[in-house]
Amino acid sequence: MNASGAAELDRFRFLATFIAGRPVDLAAAPQGQPAHTNGTVIFVTGNGPAEQNRREVMLHSALIGAGSLQEPLIRPLRARPTLARRYLAIEGHRVLAELARRMPLAAALQPENPHGSASAAESLEIARSRTRVSDPPIWFGILKPSALLSTAESGARASDDDLRFTLDPAVGPMTDDDDDEGPSEESKILKMFDNPLFNSKTVGDFLRKLLGTSGSSGNSAGGDPQAEAVRRVRAAGSHARPLPTKIHFTGDERPGAAVGVGGALHPEWDVFGRRYRPDWCRVIDYPLTTPAEVAAAAVTPDDVLRRRLSRIGLGPRVLRRRPDGDELDIEALVDLSVDLRSGFSPPEHIFSEHRKVARNLGVLILLDASGSVTDADPDGLAVHEHQRRAAATLAATLEELGDRVAVYAFRSRGRHAVHLPAVKKFDQRFGAVCRARLNQLQPSNYTRLGAAIRGAAEILEQEAGTPNKLLLVLSDGHPYDDGYEGRYAEADAHKALEELRADGIACLCLSIGSSADADALDRVFGSVSHAGAASLAELSPRIDELFMASLRELAAPAPRRHA
Repeated sequence: MNASGAAELDRFRFLATFIAGRPVDLAAAPQGQPAHTNGTVIFVTGNGPAEQNRREVMLHSALIGAGSLQEPLIRPLRARPTLARRYLAIEGHRVLAELARRMPLAAALQPENPHGSASAAESLEIARSRTRVSDPPIWFGILKPSALLSTAESGARASDDDLRFTLDPAVGPMTDDDDDEGPSEESKILKMFDNPLFNSKTVGDFLRKLLGTSGSSGNSAGGDPQAEAVRRVRAAGSHARPLPTKIHFTGDERPGAAVGVGGALHPEWDVFGRRYRPDWCRVIDYPLTTPAEVAAAAVTPDDVLRRRLSRIGLGPRVLRRRPDGDELDIEALVDLSVDLRSGFSPPEHIFSEHRKVARNLGVLILLDASGSVTDADPDGLAVHEHQRRAAATLAATLEELGDRVAVYAFRSRGRHAVHLPAVKKFDQRFGAVCRARLNQLQPSNYTRLGAAIRGAAEILEQEAGTPNKLLLVLSDGHPYDDGYEGRYAEADAHKALEELRADGIACLCLSIGSSADADALDRVFGSVSHAGAASLAELSPRIDELFMASLRELAAPAPRRHA
């Protein structure tokens, strides 16, 4: 736009502010785009005649001043450009006719209100109906619902110093692509159900809601995005949980043959200072090297364990074509309509039913590989051997049942060396190679339990890929390391478990073959989330109860614990 055009826009800016009743800015629209507004700026046709620009400014500022571009009115127009064009034609004539009553400049346009609309809401209802609506004049421009909604949301955030609102991630960001041409008329799919059998308000309302043709004003087909209020604070308190800091391995720091090494600096809870120590523990996870001998890698089957674990149905599964159920099955309904029109009389199985029978559980088995598990039972078998066999049986059984399973070990040597060697990752099968890796694992060093739990939880959260997650710890539950013992260690491990549950991850500790102190386990894991036995076979008859009790604990409020 040349200098004279810019000066003309400055003159129109006062006109726009007067009509809109609040400050409005003006700018030239991008080359080839018609006039439009985002609610705060009116974009006029670039290099257009001054008279046309004046009309564009008057129309869009009148729409702003009359409240015609408010969010409840604009949201139903998103992704429906034909409906937006009809609404602009009806509402534009209405606001200009209203403006002409108090402004001679608008009266000179000789505006009219052909549809007799008395409000913006009524204009929207007429636009949604089958009333014939003529296309608006070229100088009316267009409406861009996504730009208007984006400005409205930005204004809401900027005008509130205490609260900010976050959109539901499932809705996604609003872009100009949402204004592409799409269907704006009533769905023709509904005409398939003209048969008197389907002449029901309940069926019709359900189909309109499902197909996005609901006539309720102020809501789009998908509904408004959910919003949650989040308190904005200037600084985090001493009890705020620090996030882990990712470690980036470069140069000589990365082990030469260890592809896929990962790690992070995790916080640790200081019960005496009642605060977190951020970036305190260095947790490294890495794959174990594949052994050459895999012939002895066998797993002892446990039929009782398998039957009990098979009873766990966590996820909803949709059973279709049922005689009764929770909601209508659209596919069955269409088939029934076709059969009836063809002269057949099939069973009216047109419902779907939701049952919790689908398995959608991700389990990370965290095996204690510290020196404390070298103690032997009266028969001379080490605790590590008991727990290693239990890990192999649990991993093989859960994988056979269709769950996502990973097996990691843990050991530590001070806070700078907490290691999580991977026996089996989530994307690997628990075959002979993984079983052989488990067999070659030798216990050593110490047990920094809190850091190991936080590191394993990070892996579980990122790689499980399931809505239900469980961290299964096989350990004697006795945390000990350099500067990590007694009340300090127990409080940190307990705090790590609280963080786990806050993130929606359940935890269960099984002490197999160890003489662990039950009170110490209770202090760390809680009364629900641990069990001990001489062998896994003793726990097999109630393993489903232990799993479900740990998962149910996520829904219950955690009891206050005075450390």
